[in-house]
Amino acid sequence: MKPQFREAAPLPVPRPAPTAAPAPGLFGPLNPLLTDWTGRRVWLVGASSGIGLATALALLARGARVVVSARDEVALRRFVDAHPGTDPQGRPWAEAVPLDVTDTASVNAAAQRVEAGGTPDLVLYCAGTYKPLRATAYDLAQMLQHDEVNYRGALRVLGAVLPPMLARGSGHVSLISSIAGLRGLPQGLAYGPTKAALIHLAETLYLDLRPRGLGVSVINPGFVQTPLTAQNDFTMPALITPARAAEAILDGWARGRFDIHFPRRFTLWLQLLRLLPDRLYFAAVRRTTGL
Repeated sequence: MKPQFREAAPLPVPRPAPTAAPAPGLFGPLNPLLTDWTGRRVWLVGASSGIGLATALALLARGARVVVSARDEVALRRFVDAHPGTDPQGRPWAEAVPLDVTDTASVNAAAQRVEAGGTPDLVLYCAGTYKPLRATAYDLAQMLQHDEVNYRGALRVLGAVLPPMLARGSGHVSLISSIAGLRGLPQGLAYGPTKAALIHLAETLYLDLRPRGLGVSVINPGFVQTPLTAQNDFTMPALITPARAAEAILDGWARGRFDIHFPRRFTLWLQLLRLLPDRLYFAAVRRTTGL
């Protein structure tokens, strides 16, 4: 029998006229500080496992109301069943809205269900796929699949959530990219370019949306222990758990950061590699990886 999912009761949501946000100072936070999650509504797309699931759990623990979405309806049902109950206004703490990010109609239908319960205060896009791939074994189907899930899926979700957020004049959109998007890396032929695209997308979104009152952030994790990274056949430096990744994400939101990268002892070095001339960068990667 197909699992049944709890529907959110439509609630009236006040929509004040949008006002221009002040420009951030030279050294101040780039986004509004997200520190009090009590009663806030968060939609996490790609939250059936890994970083998305861990972030949903961390937000629930801080009093947020979360909507989790993914293709895996069984995992979503398990999450909702593990977190029953409602807040003082009778709204469920946890809701599940299945979707397929590669299907525009599915994304739009899911967004309408979410919007029926009120425009989210934050939308986190954490859906992703990963398969190690090198140009010597070029696989066009894998290249296109990565593009559909990692990048175009984000575009579909943004197309559905930005109009109501802009109408309200507040909210936050956050995209999970990766340090693999900073520069080219071996075995990242399909994955890396999609993550680089998300970084570029987030920067452009920030320029357009921050003056309209919305926050924008991009999340660039290092190696996190997930079903995707379990495919790697090499030692992953500074490997962390999804729970630690979730705490780092919430810390970045609380500090108003645009680029939330972690663990910083590892990602700061990779950020510096972006500054190397190409000749030095290629030599360093070959020497480090042996590829």
